[in-house]
Amino acid sequence: MPERPALGFIGIGLMGGAMARRLLQAGYPLTVWNRSPDKLQPLRQGGARLARSPADVAAASEIVFLCVTDTPAVEAVVFGDGGLAEAGAPGKTVVDHSSIKPPATQGMAARLREMCGMGWVDAPVSGGVPGIEQGTLVVMAGGEAVDFERVRPVVETYAGRATLMGPSGAGQTTKLINQVLVGTGFVAIAEATRLAQNAGVDASRIPACLAGGRADSRLLQEYMPKMAAADTSVKGRLDIMVKDLDTVHELARATGTPMPFTQLACELHRIMVAQGRGAEDNAAILDLLGRPRTG
Repeated sequence: MPERPALGFIGIGLMGGAMARRLLQAGYPLTVWNRSPDKLQPLRQGGARLARSPADVAAASEIVFLCVTDTPAVEAVVFGDGGLAEAGAPGKTVVDHSSIKPPATQGMAARLREMCGMGWVDAPVSGGVPGIEQGTLVVMAGGEAVDFERVRPVVETYAGRATLMGPSGAGQTTKLINQVLVGTGFVAIAEATRLAQNAGVDASRIPACLAGGRADSRLLQEYMPKMAAADTSVKGRLDIMVKDLDTVHELARATGTPMPFTQLACELHRIMVAQGRGAEDNAAILDLLGRPRTG
């Protein structure tokens, strides 16, 4: 087996933690850093090295993965004090799995290459934690083809498909399109679930009934059973969806694209966040439709 490249991972949240575990299980040497150090202990026990700073991660790694909350967080870990740019070098590559604004990605990628010659692949994802655990995650990438091909074999450790969509920022733009479909889909599935319950139909049986038909989707198969069972486990957060759909509308305004259904979906999610429920799973959107009727 060829020698495995040394990897770094910054951002050990729900998604980042699951990715990092898969990389360790695959035998890659891994150096990790997180703003909250307590989240690193399970990875340390699995064989990861704990870094003192993002720069320390970059110094020890050929490929550095990021999976943080938003655009300011990415900028801070790359260009802030002790940021990975301080130890960047030609031949090294950043793979940013965060979902951030496309223009910001383009600007940061160009800045990093100019500063230290380090490549950048924007690589947001779809499929959530289950996609990582099952190796079916979808990765939509932007950047130089040479950088993408360098990192693709590693990304495929936890991804079922990784596609280069174009130059820097194209991955982030594709993720926004994904979020249009997913964000509006959560609302449609919630409405269909509550209608089934109020009409006396077992909503948990609907996905199997509709499998293979025009209404079928992975979102339906995952989320209608979750909503029907009132499953509160967190696979994706309401506040993250609001952040992404707000970014969608920035792009829509810039391109003159009307998106009324997406705006409605965003505002329904924002109501949940305003009620203090932003950290809950997307399936909680069902609660906006009242309690199911009984009897």
